[in-house]
Amino acid sequence: KMCWTREILFILEISPAIDTISTTQSLKDGDTLVSSGGTFELGFFSPGDSKNRYVGIWYKKVPSITAVWVLNREIPLNSRSGILKFNELGHLVLVNDTNNLLWSSNTSRIARTPILQLLDSGNLVLREANDDNLENFLWQSFDYLSDTYLPGMNFGWNAATGVQNYLSSWTSNEDPAPGDLTFYLDPTGYPQVFIKRGTGAIYRMGPWNGLRFSGTPYVSPTFRHGIFKNKNTTYYREDSNDKSVISRVTLNQSGVVQRWVWVDRTRGWVLYLTVPKDDCDTYSDCGAYGTCYIGNSPACGCLSKFQPKDPEGWNKGDWSNGCIRRTPLNCQEGDVFLKYSSVKLPDAQYSTYNESMTLDESEVKCLQNCSCMAYSQLDISRGSGCLFWFRELIDIRDMSSDGQDIYIRMASS
Repeated sequence: KMCWTREILFILEISPAIDTISTTQSLKDGDTLVSSGGTFELGFFSPGDSKNRYVGIWYKKVPSITAVWVLNREIPLNSRSGILKFNELGHLVLVNDTNNLLWSSNTSRIARTPILQLLDSGNLVLREANDDNLENFLWQSFDYLSDTYLPGMNFGWNAATGVQNYLSSWTSNEDPAPGDLTFYLDPTGYPQVFIKRGTGAIYRMGPWNGLRFSGTPYVSPTFRHGIFKNKNTTYYREDSNDKSVISRVTLNQSGVVQRWVWVDRTRGWVLYLTVPKDDCDTYSDCGAYGTCYIGNSPACGCLSKFQPKDPEGWNKGDWSNGCIRRTPLNCQEGDVFLKYSSVKLPDAQYSTYNESMTLDESEVKCLQNCSCMAYSQLDISRGSGCLFWFRELIDIRDMSSDGQDIYIRMASS
């Protein structure tokens, strides 16, 4: 009997963790799913000092729970009575011990034999048992982001499905409900990324230039990354070249975006990148045609050939009215374009672009339209395309190392 008991216990210890549940199974508080590669785990947890319970996904190999996604952000459980299961319609639901519904996947398509699976990317997917084609997933957590971006996520817009993927801060360390800070890709004009508090922009990464977002440091070569556009979708995506690297991007409650990398040797997270990083990253702090020089005091100045629009306010440290040209434009008599180098490109919300034009062709096209205020190369990785601005140029800063060239309309005199 003793030997038989030991054998049974040994078998239980080496039983592999499961990464799926079906309609005949459920996940109770205390149970977990573990992705096939052992990278991620899904279960119930309480953040910080909170007693509330949430369904979340965290890193399996990281000692303390580092949640990367939360299912019931706004509707916590106040006890350990939660159950994640399928209902009779094939929807994934979260209920308590009295079967009160707290959350539902509420998919429009119903699977015949649905299963829930936690992938090694950190994506929780609802799919047909015999169909693992990602295009056919009925529901996936990567479409409903929390405060964390992971490699493999599509960060942006899908006009066909109406889904917008963006990060929203937690309300506090104990409450994962969406706060008032968001980090999102704006497809208006040419794609660029903003941090907003409510509806007001506090930071802008700048338009995509083929290598990175203008105005931000280069992303680690560990990742393949880019902006992808077609008729229905515009999104940013990065994928890891080294699966052993554990990396995440978070939006905290102070409106700061941080990239973290896990280091096994020290058993801790290392901060790799932070934005905004200094006062010159504050959105449009120097006003129209103003530029920010982080090494100067005061930091705000006017672009060459421009002067403060409100000299008295400028001298008092109020740069909000920005700058104006020393000589007004005269489109009918002829304008020219002056080159300004090593800058963070201006806000591109009110811009248009052409992916094949040369710079010479862009100058001709911009001169033909009196409303065209500036142009710049669209894709510096290929040396092609052009971006055109049609309103006052705002949110410019000096960038001596990774800045770009922009050609701004000036009076010919």
